[in-house]
Amino acid sequence: MARILVIDDEETLTYTFACFLSDAGHEVLSASNYDEALQHICAENVDLIFSDIILGGKTGLDILREVKARGLNSPVVMITGFPDARSAAEAVRLGAFDYIAKPVVKHTLLHLTQVALRHKRALDETEKYRLHMEAIYMSVQDAIIAVDHELKIVELNASAMSICGLSGGDMGRRLADLEMPCKDRVLAALRETLQSLQSVKLRRLECRRSGRPAMVVSISTHPLQGGSGTSLGAVLVVRDETRLAGLEQDLHERDGFHRIVGKSPAMQQVYDVLEYLADVETTVLITGESGTGKELIAEALHDKGNRSSGPFIKVNCAALSENLLESELFGHVKGAFTGAVGDRRGRFQAADGGTILLDEIGDISPKMQLRLLRVLQEKQFERVGDSRPIRVDVRVIASTNQKLKERVASGDFREDLYYRLRVVEIVLPPLRERRGDIPLLVAHFIEKLNRKLKRKIQEVTPDAEDLLMAYPWPGNVRELEHALEHAFIVCRQETICADHFPPELRGFTPSACATAPVQSSSPQDLLQALRRSAWNKAKAARMLHIDRKTLYRKMAKCGIPLEEAAGAFRP
Repeated sequence: MARILVIDDEETLTYTFACFLSDAGHEVLSASNYDEALQHICAENVDLIFSDIILGGKTGLDILREVKARGLNSPVVMITGFPDARSAAEAVRLGAFDYIAKPVVKHTLLHLTQVALRHKRALDETEKYRLHMEAIYMSVQDAIIAVDHELKIVELNASAMSICGLSGGDMGRRLADLEMPCKDRVLAALRETLQSLQSVKLRRLECRRSGRPAMVVSISTHPLQGGSGTSLGAVLVVRDETRLAGLEQDLHERDGFHRIVGKSPAMQQVYDVLEYLADVETTVLITGESGTGKELIAEALHDKGNRSSGPFIKVNCAALSENLLESELFGHVKGAFTGAVGDRRGRFQAADGGTILLDEIGDISPKMQLRLLRVLQEKQFERVGDSRPIRVDVRVIASTNQKLKERVASGDFREDLYYRLRVVEIVLPPLRERRGDIPLLVAHFIEKLNRKLKRKIQEVTPDAEDLLMAYPWPGNVRELEHALEHAFIVCRQETICADHFPPELRGFTPSACATAPVQSSSPQDLLQALRRSAWNKAKAARMLHIDRKTLYRKMAKCGIPLEEAAGAFRP
C-alpha cells in the first residue's frame, strides 16, 4: 500500500481519485490548494503526488519545485484538462514523472500509479545503496579518489582531503592541475591502469606536503568498470603507512625502501644511511657490482630529500667520448666545434635545483676529471666555447662498479676528485651476499612482469626457487629480473618451473657454487638457528637469510619436527 497525495480544487475529482486509488488498496490524502499540499508534504511520507497544474495563485510546477528542493523521491504526476497544453509538456521537461488528462479513466489512473510507484521504489533502492556506499566510502581511512578518462576527479572521500591535501572544491578538476605530492607517479599509474585495465601498485613512497611532516604512503590504482564491463575511469587508493614504516625502521625489519626491495641486514644498513643522507647536502659515491641497483639508490636519495621537487638528471659517463661528454655535461655555444649549430644547455644546468647522477664515473678521462673537480669546488662552470661562468645549485651523486681506490693508486683517477666525490660512500652488496632477499625480489618482479606482459603468473616451483637461491648471480638483481622475464615468455602456465629459466641457470648445479650458504644449510645449522630464536620460525629464517617457506621445506627434508620439543632431534 502506498500513501498518495491528490491536489486539486475540484472536490469531485479528488473524490474520484480517492475512490479509484482506495479500491486498489492505497491510502489517499487530499489537498485543495498549495498551502494544504505543502503541509501534507512536510508532515507525511508521501510516495506519489497527483497535482492539478492550476492551483489558484500557485501552480503544480511550484509543487514540483518544492519536491525537488526537498530532495524527495516522490514522483509528481500533473493533472490537466488540456493534454496538449504547453504547460503539461513543460512540467515533464522540468522533472514531472508524467501527466494525466481529465476526465480520469480508472484503468489509465491505476496503470500510471503502478508505473510511478515502481519508479519510486527503484529510486529509493538506489538512494539506499548510495547512502550505504557513501557511509563506507567516507569511513575508510585510506584516501580514495575516483577519476574519469580525462583524469578529472569525480569523487573523493574525507581521507583524500587529509592525506593528499585535496578539498571538495577540487571535484571536476584535473589531477594534473593540482598541487599534490607524488603527482607525477600517481598520474603515470592512473594512465597505465586506464590503458591496460589492470591494477598498479607503488610501494612505500615518501609524501612531502608543505607545512607538515613527511609521510610514507603506498599507492594503488584500479580500473573502474560499469555493469556491462565498460571502462568508466579509475580509482586511486592512497594508504598512509608512516607509522608502520616507523615501526619497521625501529625494528630493522623494513622489506624495502623507496623502490628498493630487500630486508637483509646489509640492506637495512643501506636504508639507514639513505634516511640520514636524504636531506644532507653532500656528494655521495655509490659503489657496487653491475646490476646491484645503484641508480635506484640515487633516485631514493633524490626523491626522499628536500630536492625532490627539482629535476633528477642521469648521465652515463661511459657511453660518451670525452668531447661529447664535456658538451653533454656543461653545454656549448654556437660555433664551439664542428656541428655546433646553436647554443645547447648542458646536464648540470638542466639539474639546477635538483640532483645529477654521474653514472660510471670511473670511466671519465683525466681532462674531464679536472673539469669536474673544479665544478664541485666552485659550484660553477663554463660552456664549451664560452668564457662566461654559469653558477648552479646541484647535488652531485656519482656511481661506479670499479674499485676507484685501486685506480687512484695506479694513477688513473685523481685522488683529490676521489675524496671530493667520496664524502660519503654507499656500498651495495652483491646479490649472492644477500640471498635472503631473493624471494622478496622474485615476488616483486612477478608482480611487475604480470603488469608489463599482461600475464597471471602466481609463483615459482620449489625446485625453481632452490635454483634461484643457489645460483651465484654474477649480474646481480638485473640478471635476476631478466631471468624471470625470460621465464615469463617461455612459461605457458601460472607457475614457473626451473626449465623455464635461461640456459646458464638450467645448466647450473648447486655444488658448482662455492658461495651458496643457503644451499649448504645442514640440519645442524637449521637446529642452531631454531634454538637461538626460541623456535621462532620467522627469526630463524632471517638468521639463515632464507624465507619462511624455504625454512619449512628444509625442516621437512631433514626430518626436523615443527614443534619446540624437537630439541631431542639428532641429525
